Amino acid sequence: MKQRILTGVTATGIPHLGNYVGAIRPAIAASQQADTESFFFMADYHALIKCDDPDRIERSRLALAATWLAAGLDPARVVFYRQSDIPEITELNWLLTCVTAKGLMNRAHAYKAATDANTDAGEEPDHGVTMGLFCYPVLMAADILMFNAQRVPVGRDQIQHIEMARDVAQRFNHLFGQGKELFVLPEAVVEEHVALLPGLDGRKMSKSYDNTIPLFEGGAKGLKEAIARVVTDSRLPGEPKDPDSSHLVPLYEAFATAEESARYRAALREGLGWGEAKQQLFDLIEREIGPKRAHYEALMADPDQIEAILQAGAVRARSYATPLLATLREAVGLRRFRTISRQNAAVTTEKSLLPVFKQYREADGRFYFKLTSHDGRVLLQSQGFEQGREAGQWVGRLKQEGAAALAGAPVSLGEGVSNDELVTALAALNQE
Repeated sequence: MKQRILTGVTATGIPHLGNYVGAIRPAIAASQQADTESFFFMADYHALIKCDDPDRIERSRLALAATWLAAGLDPARVVFYRQSDIPEITELNWLLTCVTAKGLMNRAHAYKAATDANTDAGEEPDHGVTMGLFCYPVLMAADILMFNAQRVPVGRDQIQHIEMARDVAQRFNHLFGQGKELFVLPEAVVEEHVALLPGLDGRKMSKSYDNTIPLFEGGAKGLKEAIARVVTDSRLPGEPKDPDSSHLVPLYEAFATAEESARYRAALREGLGWGEAKQQLFDLIEREIGPKRAHYEALMADPDQIEAILQAGAVRARSYATPLLATLREAVGLRRFRTISRQNAAVTTEKSLLPVFKQYREADGRFYFKLTSHDGRVLLQSQGFEQGREAGQWVGRLKQEGAAALAGAPVSLGEGVSNDELVTALAALNQE
């Protein structure tokens, strides 16, 4: 059985080399394993908590999506979406908020850090604290529980949020599950082996320290200029240098083979000049990043292509989210009104309003199918098939898997039909 993994990245800045080595590259490698089902999303609602600059949010979202795709994320293999494109997440956020104790939120690290800083500055403890910051862990829980992810890769500073998601899930299951497990309890996965790169000044590479090395922005020139600013000591060419105290070495080793790293260390001990050492570092990183940068620049120049990928990802994500949310609404009592004596008639009426698949053969001898609404509108139209059973197999998949089966399906939307309308229609059939 496949393990479901979920990874989210906040869209508040342009990705740098540390993001690539520490998060992007290992996450993409994990998504390529046969025993995993991966969900990747841009946490743009979370970004609103930390940033009130709309232009920066817009730019960051675009750059973040382009970075993941250029770095090798395969949208056909994973579910790749924006948080803000999945309305079920915000509704689940409210359902979870209604069962989450305020005392639990009082203990959240981010909130405690803000109140401690205010107290130290002589301010009221909640000065400048928004409800977005206070309730941040609930929204993060909704992100995870919406897709019942079993594993969530995080840094050590995020473990508490996974524990809170487990607490909230357990309480919801207890209150409304009636013996069923509505939510899977997620596990935090801490990647101990993932490298933390030093920045220009030797501290952890971080936008907060303004010491980052750009990944794609600025091109090869920007990368080379940043590497030239990495702090080194005053030893001249020909003087032996200590590889263990050089900020260049961990950067080099993040991209090198074991043999290349050994040669680099040996050259430094033998007196390799800092200028040449930085040139070798640039050449090594450019070997891996250069080809990806061309893809990144092409994507950035074609936002419509990124938008299409994300919209397709949203359809797939909602094919999981819509049925689960319907179950949760039923569990908490947000149900349709029904008169018991008329229940059978109501069911009959509901069925008559469901969309219908129709299979047929055209004059060209090929077999087709379409999905029509109760009033006859075409919601989905297939291409032609040589064999009738091929059309039937696709109909069966769409009925069973819902919108998740759309990826790669030889179909097109009906005129004037939105992705949301199609997702809802397929979800209704799946529930029926």
